[in-house]
Amino acid sequence: MALYPTLLDSPTTFEDFLVATRRHLHQHPEVGFHEHQTYRFIRETLIAHGLAPAGPLATTGLYVDINGALPGPHIGYRADIDALPIQDAKTRPYASQTPGVAHLCGHDVHTTIALGIAIRLHERRDELRGGVRVYFQPNEEGVPSGAPVMIRDGVLDGLEAAYALHVDPTLASGKIGLIKGAMTASSVRFQVEIKGPSTGHSARPHETSDTIWIATQILNVFYQLTGRVSDARDATVLTACRIHAGDAYNVIPDFIEFGGTLRSTSIPTSERIQLQMRTAAEEICARHGATATVNFDEGVPPVINDGRLIDHIERSIARTAGAQTIFHIPRPSMGAEDFAHYQRQLPGAMVRLGSSSSAATSYPLHDSHFDIDESVMPFAIDVLSQVLIDHLNNDPLAR
Repeated sequence: MALYPTLLDSPTTFEDFLVATRRHLHQHPEVGFHEHQTYRFIRETLIAHGLAPAGPLATTGLYVDINGALPGPHIGYRADIDALPIQDAKTRPYASQTPGVAHLCGHDVHTTIALGIAIRLHERRDELRGGVRVYFQPNEEGVPSGAPVMIRDGVLDGLEAAYALHVDPTLASGKIGLIKGAMTASSVRFQVEIKGPSTGHSARPHETSDTIWIATQILNVFYQLTGRVSDARDATVLTACRIHAGDAYNVIPDFIEFGGTLRSTSIPTSERIQLQMRTAAEEICARHGATATVNFDEGVPPVINDGRLIDHIERSIARTAGAQTIFHIPRPSMGAEDFAHYQRQLPGAMVRLGSSSSAATSYPLHDSHFDIDESVMPFAIDVLSQVLIDHLNNDPLAR
């Protein structure tokens, strides 16, 4: 990590520091619960700016408290620090140097902005009533994710609310996307295993349980569930993404496994569909002499933004950056975000930061060419630092 002294001690502007920080993180990505170099980098960066980080939490997570001079509430600001197991296809000089791993969901940006917020709040701590805990979470992308482990290790202790940000390449640079209520969907992985009594000859499928034929019947039922056993007004999508069976062209396999994700903005809807999925798979298999095993992971709940906090964010941004900065998100994303786990413990709000200014910065999240307009980072730090300060001064939850 020889880059530390150069990055921390060289006489650059704050904007230069942010770009160098983000590019360093982008070049050195690590997957969830293995962010050891990232952890050390964040820790040393905070210490170099006069802060006292605490950790580790959840293996590779940490936090720093910025306490004000006056009494008041304590709130949190969260960043995720892990990367995706995808090859970076960019040809930029700061492209990932780790084969098969890349920051293609913007977590390097989230971490850089959180570092900037911690530094800014530390500089302005005499203005703070109460305090802000800026925390850095591992393994947002993995299942099970890092948020529940951070909560178990006490990261929310003493906090009354939590904030977060996610970059959005569908929004123009300098726009902040806001939405009350559901912002993202829940995500539950499902896996179905079908076991027949034996293999069979492709010329005589009537002599065995044709597991592939059975799987197609189950999948047809699965795809018909949303909007039939659930309220069509609750956004829901079920997608099978993997299927594995035999190898021979003339042998009916005795085993097949398939899986995918079920996403919904409503937890009761997701639970109702899961029950129907299990029942359909077991009944169809029993009808044709096979057995079904259906498994669901613990999933990620939907991000549900607290309306009071969103109102507060809108007021604060309108005062500091102008109402034209705000974009009202018309409907939730069907993607998932594990910030939702924190919102099950206390009021929380996540905003979207527009990061697109060209074709090169408009690739979707998780695309192997994903990149951002780096000029949005100091803007986001200024805006969100003020949002946090305004919360401490006005406490929107006490209204």
